[in-house]
Amino acid sequence: MDVSVIIVNYNTLDLTKGAIQSVYQRTLGCSFEIIVVDNHSDEDPSDIPRAFKDVKFIQSHKNVGFAAGNNLGIEQASGDYILLLNSDTLLKNDAISLVFNYLRSNSDVAVASAKLEYPDGVIQHVCQRFPGLKYQMIELLRLQKFWSKEKRATVLLGAFFDHKTPCFADWVWGTFFMFNRELLKQFPNGKLQETFFMYQEDVEWCLHFSRLGFKIAYRPEAEVIHMMGGSNGPKNAMMKKNEEIFLKMHYSPWEIFLIRGLERMLKLSRLTKS
Repeated sequence: MDVSVIIVNYNTLDLTKGAIQSVYQRTLGCSFEIIVVDNHSDEDPSDIPRAFKDVKFIQSHKNVGFAAGNNLGIEQASGDYILLLNSDTLLKNDAISLVFNYLRSNSDVAVASAKLEYPDGVIQHVCQRFPGLKYQMIELLRLQKFWSKEKRATVLLGAFFDHKTPCFADWVWGTFFMFNRELLKQFPNGKLQETFFMYQEDVEWCLHFSRLGFKIAYRPEAEVIHMMGGSNGPKNAMMKKNEEIFLKMHYSPWEIFLIRGLERMLKLSRLTKS
């Protein structure tokens, strides 16, 4: 088996069924299986195994969150590669085969993601940099104004990058997140960290891969529609809380103080500019 596609479902029955259908329709160039983990939804998810007989269906006894839910799926996976796929996605082309073949040919790359688009075609900012003083100082001093468009995109990524060409990033969103299963042997307990219930886990996983010496790749030839927000509820408070936890785990108090100080200065700078 080439790829195990893992979809965590939580009260997104119709979206999940659409994602499953798109995987079956679009994936032609590799062998795959689909594993759906239901995170103790309020709605009845039994329609999924009834509608898709070949899908492995796992029912969690409680909502364990995104990371732990994916680990439940990984435990039952037989693929050489793992794809974590959000339930609010639709494949536009054979994205899974394209990314699978890329990873298989590039052993120095741990994770590869696809181009994500809103339903109206606007490209989402999948490629990001880790939190750090360097990039905040660049923006605060507006050094990017003196750079070419290409340099701004390469150095800063995020909204500065048009996401139309392949690149390497510090981290990519967990929406479409493929990696070689063998790499999990280099993770604590042989599985993805479950530090965060939801949000920020993709940053932590990419940081771990990076510290092992691997690259994180973005492959825009693989195209995916991402409804964004369709597979979760209110998130701002949780995202901020998890970002704070992440900083405390991986940065010194002095670095956190400087990062937060620069963030405040950047906000003031943007307000003044507007």
